[in-house]
Amino acid sequence: MLDLKSKLITKVKSLKGKRVLLRLDFNVPINEAGEIEETFRIDSIIPTIQYFVDKEAKVIIVSHIGSDGKQSLAPIDTYLSKRFNTAFFPDLDNLFHIENLKNGEVGILENIRRADGEMTNNPKIAKELANLADIYVNEAFSVSHREQSSIVGIPKYLPSYIGPLFLKEYENLAQAFLPKHPFLFILGGIKFQTKIPLIKNFIKKADQIFVGGALSNSFYKKLGYEIGKSLADSDLSSMTEFLQAKNVFLPLDVVTEVHGDVFVRQPEKVKSKETIVDVGPDTVDKLKKQIKEAKFILWNGPLGNFEKGFNRGTLEIARAIASSHALSIVGGGDTVSAISDLKLEKEFGFVSTAGGAMLDFLANGTLPGIEAILKSKIKMKTLKK
Repeated sequence: MLDLKSKLITKVKSLKGKRVLLRLDFNVPINEAGEIEETFRIDSIIPTIQYFVDKEAKVIIVSHIGSDGKQSLAPIDTYLSKRFNTAFFPDLDNLFHIENLKNGEVGILENIRRADGEMTNNPKIAKELANLADIYVNEAFSVSHREQSSIVGIPKYLPSYIGPLFLKEYENLAQAFLPKHPFLFILGGIKFQTKIPLIKNFIKKADQIFVGGALSNSFYKKLGYEIGKSLADSDLSSMTEFLQAKNVFLPLDVVTEVHGDVFVRQPEKVKSKETIVDVGPDTVDKLKKQIKEAKFILWNGPLGNFEKGFNRGTLEIARAIASSHALSIVGGGDTVSAISDLKLEKEFGFVSTAGGAMLDFLANGTLPGIEAILKSKIKMKTLKK
């Protein structure tokens, strides 16, 4: 394992009066009324913010929301202002007022993806952000697979550390590299190509790998089955080795939908006008038996079209894992939403706030954000006076 403990911010004895640039991930769903729909990711990070407030640091939060920079972090400020003394900075080009922050106050910068060059890791943005602070802390494991200025650029210019939640994510996910057996890996979701490295990495480590969700449609297509209007990957060339693996299995039955009518089909009997939307009851029963026997369970991605309400399979599996004796690690946006809906967060070994970062870390054992922190050589003695 990598030596991340030495980079934990709690190793720094005094933070009083220090300007801490804190990279967080507040990319949460917000409705048209400007209301936050799901707060799990925000609530998870509150203890970290409280830590800096208690240490009388001047906290400057950097985050993004949405993919294009159009959304605002103003609703996040409203939510956090109920707990902390916050100041919101809506103009990224005019941040001189940030110097007025007092010890224990929390400044929240507007969506960093509005800054030109953030997404392309422009050094100019990294330097401008670094000039605002004395110390950089990455507490956004879930974004640390991105090579962006606020993730990999700033550590070149400031003493850099990770937060306690970042370390918790790392240490818990790293358990998958030396798992207890039987080890059950449940993989759902949509984009097959992004998950190929993950399957390759675990095909010899896991006792069973279940592929569900839209991912399984690509396998059915490779097998020559009719998948109707179901979503599937266009590049099927890499699937042959997985289909030949004895520990990779697909749903035994599926739920299909056409014009509002719902059916349970065997995979090879799906009709051309139907869309596969969930796993069937026989599949759920088989998974439940494997969950009961497993000692380690890794789960990423829903088993059905969660956004359109086809969540029965996902919810049943969530309940089964929560009640099992296995050490369970789960992650991915819709997967976490299912767990939150059932209020089962505390019943799992670890619920990761990461989606794509979780996949990249499990595939590669590290992330660009981790490497940037480890390579940062700037010492505390170089802090600005």
